[in-house]
Amino acid sequence: MMQGEDANDLGRLQSIMHTIEYACSSIQMHVNPAAAEATLLSLSQSPQPYQACKFILESSQVANAKFQAAAAIRDAALREWGILTSVDKGSLISFCLCFVMQHASSSEGYVQAKISSVAAQLLKRGWLEFVASEKEAFLFQIKQAITGCHGVDVQFTGINFLESLVSEFSPSTSTAMGLPREFHEQCRMSLEVDYLKTFYSWAQEAAAGVTNIIMESDSEVPEVKVCTVSLRLMLQILNWDFQYGSGDRAKINVDVFSVKTRHDPVFTWRSECVIVQPGPSWQQILLSSGHVSWLLNLYGALRQKFSLKGYWLDCPIAVSARKLIVQFCSLTGNIFPAGNVQLREHHLVQLVSGIIQWIHPPDVISRTIESGKSESELLDGCRALLAVATVTSPFMFDQLLKSMCPFGTITLLCGLMSEVVKVLMATNTDEETWSWVARDILLDTWTALLAPSGSSGGNQSLPLEGITAAGSLFALIVESELKNASATAFNDDDSNDYLQASIFGMDERLNSYGLIARASIEYSVPLLTKVFLERLAQLHQVRSSRCDPTTILEELHSLLLIIGHVLADEGEGELPQVPEAIQTHFLDSIEGDRHPVVLLSSSILHFAEMSIDPEIRASTFSPRLMEAVIWFLARWSRTYLMCPEGYGRSDPDQLQHSKKALLDFFGGHNQGKHALDVIVRISMTTLISYPGEKDLQELTCRHLFSGLVGHGEISVHLVSLDSWRDLAKSFVTERSLFSLSASHQRSLAQTLVLSASGLRNSETSNQYVRDLMNHMTAYLQDLSGKHDLKKVSLQPETIMVVSCLLERLRGAASASEPRTQKAINEMGVSVMNSILTLLDIYKNELSICCSSLLSSGWRAKLVTWRLKKLLLSSPSVCVCLSYTPPITLARFL
Repeated sequence: MMQGEDANDLGRLQSIMHTIEYACSSIQMHVNPAAAEATLLSLSQSPQPYQACKFILESSQVANAKFQAAAAIRDAALREWGILTSVDKGSLISFCLCFVMQHASSSEGYVQAKISSVAAQLLKRGWLEFVASEKEAFLFQIKQAITGCHGVDVQFTGINFLESLVSEFSPSTSTAMGLPREFHEQCRMSLEVDYLKTFYSWAQEAAAGVTNIIMESDSEVPEVKVCTVSLRLMLQILNWDFQYGSGDRAKINVDVFSVKTRHDPVFTWRSECVIVQPGPSWQQILLSSGHVSWLLNLYGALRQKFSLKGYWLDCPIAVSARKLIVQFCSLTGNIFPAGNVQLREHHLVQLVSGIIQWIHPPDVISRTIESGKSESELLDGCRALLAVATVTSPFMFDQLLKSMCPFGTITLLCGLMSEVVKVLMATNTDEETWSWVARDILLDTWTALLAPSGSSGGNQSLPLEGITAAGSLFALIVESELKNASATAFNDDDSNDYLQASIFGMDERLNSYGLIARASIEYSVPLLTKVFLERLAQLHQVRSSRCDPTTILEELHSLLLIIGHVLADEGEGELPQVPEAIQTHFLDSIEGDRHPVVLLSSSILHFAEMSIDPEIRASTFSPRLMEAVIWFLARWSRTYLMCPEGYGRSDPDQLQHSKKALLDFFGGHNQGKHALDVIVRISMTTLISYPGEKDLQELTCRHLFSGLVGHGEISVHLVSLDSWRDLAKSFVTERSLFSLSASHQRSLAQTLVLSASGLRNSETSNQYVRDLMNHMTAYLQDLSGKHDLKKVSLQPETIMVVSCLLERLRGAASASEPRTQKAINEMGVSVMNSILTLLDIYKNELSICCSSLLSSGWRAKLVTWRLKKLLLSSPSVCVCLSYTPPITLARFL
């Protein structure tokens, strides 16, 4: 469909219009859709189809045809932008703007939205080309529409266009135009610095201008949609990722190579909360103009007026107003003058006074929701608390309510969270109810308060009143989790969220539980000890009466996960310290065996030790429970087992004595060696007695063992234990260990070789490695020397053993250190010829993963030559060589 020379050829334009209408109808009716799509595509790909598209927009009665015409204008204009004259560019934008204004009352909303979007995209495309007067001319049309002088529908359309424009200029929502990033960044900077605040004031004035009409009317009036879209635009602007808030154009440099992502601390949480930092130039319009008061009064008045109409809470105007209020709660940065704490506090107190009626009293609101009222207002109230917590300290957060209530904000947070937990306990459903959502938001609020992003110290402390409230809340949380564990103990439904909680990707809510517990540590640790010992006593009673212990075991599983998060941090990459809350409390506990943390830890170690007994293990310790045991031991041992001496000596005497009592108890000269021995024996049990349990083996080999051998003080004691020597012996002789997966074979071999660093000298370390690995080299040498090697080597059992031994060689090589280098090199030399022989035998066996450890020099060159020869003769073998003196690792996959 080409545009003819005669632009006034009415018949041809009508023919094009009918063709497009027919294509749209065909797609809708599923009649030859491929041909119809080709027809529509030909319109947008035609050179300069603007006349035909305008004719369709102005003359067609088919909404879909208008939509396609608008899309074609957009595609063609962006494609041909370089050859269009400035008059043509301006004409296209003006046409789109005039069209949406003239048809503002149209019922074809999606067509209007599309044309508005096209106008915004074309305006952005020419933004850097247009001079200021041209931009002002376009925006003047919009301002005239927004003032309301042309009617409510036009006013709505004008604000709606600004929504499209802001969306196009925002990097996260902009449309791809095939232009350099620098273009988009320059457009973004220009709009943010010169126009964004103006757009906000237009929306603010438009909303304020229709407020009285809305309030005086007993039914919904057209002005409601103007107010709603204005609130929505204000929210969109506050969601802008402000980058140029200083307002100093001379200092602005656009870094087009950096990835401009938002680093708001709560983006990693379950609940989205965008931090608003617009800069000091926004202070007048957002803080000093009474805008927040107007917004709160508007929502409060509408809320009271429509209080008997439950559906109103979910109406667009109510939703938009609440979202904007929540967004104001996260306002922070240099919009508040430095040192003017009163302005920030006044702003937050004003907001909290408005939202408290959404969430207090919690029990009353909860009952109304359970009776059928919408939960949206309560959830937005929870989000508002999260936003406030994100930009304040715990002390300031708590003080916000005290100017109007006899209790602090933390007490309110505890009461609200407690009510949500009670509802969860009462409903006990797998469906994601409002209480689930509220719980996640409130837990994120606790995380924001107690572990703010970027804090260099430990957890934030709470006021005394807040500590007591947090202690009561944690007790309720423990009760809830145990009830949930008990209720799901016999649930075999794979979709159950509780049973599917992964040890490796720990449920985020447990981290939040740990923070709440540490905030009230003097209450939580004794509580956990009491509950754990009660469950142990119940377990003994159930076992003696030969009843089913499943429910109690599931509760113990839950307790282990909670306690692990309370007592210790994950410590990825380095050894974690004892949590600060535990360090600075229990100052009266100067005897190690009476320290609350020691009592709790010892109880768990005693319980875990029971798994060594075969009879108890068979009846009590399922693979799932053992995963929790090993996970806890790995996490706990990194923090408490044999801490370095001198830890905390700079602290005051009383605090130092308390720390010493805690850390010395599990030190090398006290109970640490016994605890280490128990852990090793438990670990050996998991590897031998739970075949095929890959998650359990993963926790043991890669998490628990890696933590033990990575700690210098522990390694010294580790190699002196009979249990560790038994593990090394089992590694050599225990047939069941050959069933471990390849990665676990490597990890276990690496762990055992690394433990040699704990021996007293290099010769002893090398002899330890020789004793550990001799069985592998001897087997491989014996196998490669058999006269019927080809026949024997292809037997399934032989393939399994060879694969296992080669993985162990890889693991041992990866643990090579200077003091054990000699033994590793000897091992490589001794198996070199055997491995080369086996490589030739297994060159077509893709299930074999071959690894050879070879000394440097001429041997490495020989191996390289031989491997290249094998590769050329057998394309099915993939060889990856890593030349890292003094050894060469050749890996066959």
